Amino acid sequence: MLVKTYGSAVFGINATTITVEVNLSIGIAFHLVGLPDSAVKESQQRINAALKNNDLHFPGKKIVINMAPADIRKEGSAYDLTLAVGILAASGQITCPDLEKYIIMGELSLDGSLQPIKGVLPIAIKAREEGFKGFILPKQNAREAAVVNDLEVFAVDNIQDVVDFLNGVKSIESTIVNTREEFNQGIKNYDADFSDVRGQENVKRAMEIAAAGGHNIIMIGPPGAGKTMLAKRVAGILPPFTLQEALETTKIHSVAGKIDQETSLMVSRPFRSPHHTISDVALVGGGQYPQPGEISLSHNGVLFLDELPEFQRTVLEVMRQPLEDRVITISRAKFTVEYPASFMLVASMNPCPCGYYNHPEKDCVCSPGIRQKYLNKISGPLLDRIDIHIEVVPVPFDKLSGKEKLESSISVRERVALARLIQQERFNKTHGVHCNAHMSTRLIRKHCTLDESGTQLIKNAMEKVGLSARAYDRILKVSRTIADLEKCEKIESHHLAEAIQYRSLDREGWGT
Repeated sequence: MLVKTYGSAVFGINATTITVEVNLSIGIAFHLVGLPDSAVKESQQRINAALKNNDLHFPGKKIVINMAPADIRKEGSAYDLTLAVGILAASGQITCPDLEKYIIMGELSLDGSLQPIKGVLPIAIKAREEGFKGFILPKQNAREAAVVNDLEVFAVDNIQDVVDFLNGVKSIESTIVNTREEFNQGIKNYDADFSDVRGQENVKRAMEIAAAGGHNIIMIGPPGAGKTMLAKRVAGILPPFTLQEALETTKIHSVAGKIDQETSLMVSRPFRSPHHTISDVALVGGGQYPQPGEISLSHNGVLFLDELPEFQRTVLEVMRQPLEDRVITISRAKFTVEYPASFMLVASMNPCPCGYYNHPEKDCVCSPGIRQKYLNKISGPLLDRIDIHIEVVPVPFDKLSGKEKLESSISVRERVALARLIQQERFNKTHGVHCNAHMSTRLIRKHCTLDESGTQLIKNAMEKVGLSARAYDRILKVSRTIADLEKCEKIESHHLAEAIQYRSLDREGWGT
């Protein structure tokens, strides 16, 4: 007897429907074909034990299972339930005329209980696209799948519940999540607030500009000056998620298995802060079975690299292409996957190995050569992709002990959101460009025109202050954002002057 059940495979952040064909015939054998990996092949032992421990029968016949398309590699243990239901249906233990209307996924324990799986959201989206009626899956993943409307989500605890449901013995209520209600309730919840930071008004201003234009930013200052504290509050001043951004970000975290059972939809922008010992593969993604890396988990959010020079040189260099293209492509011999990587880079570093160069009170013990060697750990091409450089100095005691009420992240976020709206209107006909930081050279020439005084100012800055040529475009982008924050159509001289201040590391002789 031939029976078909349906599962799904995830490649990148998209799913492909897998048809599991189970055929029973005379003889005793078990053949699993269709390019399964070791975890899929081991499912026979898990299924056998789970069926016996739930008073179900593993048929003693010749079982041939094909997982189509046969040229796509099937990975992981999530197909256990799909295969088990196919075997039970082929042997007559499940009689469900609508079996082909369900996507069935789940990992079996030996006692028949179900373990959570990865990539549930893209699987649910694909199931709805292809017209499936329902999705049968482990209870721990139910809320995540229920984000997708027009698809019934049936959460089950064990294989016996699945058999009873498909045989009509037991009814299971579909899981329902009011996506828009949860989204609207959660988008304004942030633990860290700008009002916690005393002093550092110039750095807060730089952070606001960076958030408004989507600019990458690096902070240079001594230990304890507040660099990490400021960085952790950047996500709170970024514009709230749109529903589309929330879904896209949740898909990536779903594929990586980062969604807990209480979460249905990510409503806060991600903030990722990997340790400096991270490998290049862990940062950009990849591995034998490719998974999203930290830069993709930071998509639509913030990637914070603390103590930037301490990261391995190879790790930093692999970020150059994703910072420019906002997508990471991972190629293998037989397939290629793409993960989105549109993130805002926030980095911090000490000015020298001892940390006290330019400190107002403590003396630096590093020689100019040692300082320069330390700064040279960050390559020019990577620094070229960071728009704003800001020096952070220690906060004096009188400001630290002040009692005045400071501006909250909410008010800053409102200004940032208004600036982003101006940019959305400006780039609404330009594909792939959503903020000023994404502008190409052609767009810079179109939207960052200068009057005569502005041209003379930036010329003087490049000649007298010693700014490098690579700083030119960055200054124009940042000055465009500053003008947007002030709702000015044209870039004025004071916008340029402020943008020029944010190029500390481009100045000749800095750190020597």
